[in-house]
Amino acid sequence: MRYLPHTPEDIADMLAQVGVESLDALFATIPEDCCCRLGMKLPQALTEWELNDHMDALAARTAVSPDFKVFMGAGSYDHFVPSAARHVLTRSEFVTSYTPYQPEISQGTLQAIYEYQTLASRLMGTEVATASHYDGSTALAEALLMAIRVTRKKRVAVSAAVHPHHRRVVGTYFDPTGLEIVELPYLADGRTDLAALDSLEDLAAVAVQSPNFFGCIEDLQAAADATHTREALLVASFTEPLAFGLLKNPGSLGADIVCGEGQSLGLPRSFGGPGLGMLGSRMKFVRSLPGRLVGRTQDRDGRDGFVLTLATREQHIRREKATSNICTNNSLCALTAAVYMAALGATGFRELAQLNRDKAEYLKSSLAQAGFDTPFSSPTFNEFVVRFPGDFDTVYSRLLDKKIVAGLPLAKYYPELSDCTLLCATETAGKHDLDDLVKEVRS
Repeated sequence: MRYLPHTPEDIADMLAQVGVESLDALFATIPEDCCCRLGMKLPQALTEWELNDHMDALAARTAVSPDFKVFMGAGSYDHFVPSAARHVLTRSEFVTSYTPYQPEISQGTLQAIYEYQTLASRLMGTEVATASHYDGSTALAEALLMAIRVTRKKRVAVSAAVHPHHRRVVGTYFDPTGLEIVELPYLADGRTDLAALDSLEDLAAVAVQSPNFFGCIEDLQAAADATHTREALLVASFTEPLAFGLLKNPGSLGADIVCGEGQSLGLPRSFGGPGLGMLGSRMKFVRSLPGRLVGRTQDRDGRDGFVLTLATREQHIRREKATSNICTNNSLCALTAAVYMAALGATGFRELAQLNRDKAEYLKSSLAQAGFDTPFSSPTFNEFVVRFPGDFDTVYSRLLDKKIVAGLPLAKYYPELSDCTLLCATETAGKHDLDDLVKEVRS
């Protein structure tokens, strides 16, 4: 009974209390194809060693570095992680999903979140930042809901060049609410068509990603001017925070709310997770900011201490005043990002960003010299779109056989770019890797 604490007698008692005769009857309202009922068809049990072999065989079916050379970014990027960050990830003091409900007794946890908030605010160019969001997609959805609370309007405009997965999450958030999402098209140069705002009225926010899904660097200052003219808030999102080692951060270019994915800051890709949702804003919007906010203060003896300054969850305040029900404590991922940023420092961060930009530009120019077209003319960071005319699916499969993942084909997300692929090159790719890719796609 170690893993099954309820005895048959306990179960019978509980069923009698709710007035049903069996567990099947209890779950009768769930459609057959959505519930396994009680008869799970499990394979025969394996020994520990057989199970290890089975897991190794399953893992071998997945193309991952370093066995494979992966030239795919699209919101999740392969970067070297300093040993210091990896060490912190394994520390027993930090490896916990505990949410600080009595936060002041956890001074170490609060200080870690405070240090992250400070570095995140500097990176994004915001006056305040939180540390309670699952990933970039939910941070974007929360940022747009925040803009709606601030402006009391019910319509937002989201660029088509925002990550498709992030747009789908926003749609999932908004669908049951009656709030409206308008999509802004992208131009021939790969950037958002801000002129499309001319036909839109009563907007709460405009969401633009930079660098966008195509790797193109948006004109955030122009986006801010166009947005503020319409008395809306500019929500600037990102999937590659390393770009701000070279580019001006969104806050300095007029963004009111900044959000994005922080996976690049020391978090391994781990088959898609975990991520780190980053979210910051101007101080005047702090009361509408979802999540938790840690502040520094002094006790009665004059010693520095850390407190949970703002907690906008319904468990802390009246439900109608709550701005978010984000629950999971993301402080381990936030702490890892803080250690990563501190380990690199401002100079190292800038040099690493330059290296990433140079790798991608080298690959782009090499493909252009080989006769391949890059359809978008805007400057890019880290990744770019390239057109491979003809039957590229065959070439893609052939490259997979040679342990090369040649980016992300865009047909699924953008049918008009059915012959295009999104390629990414980070500091983990050597010059010979880039040259090999160009050689293989030409052959």
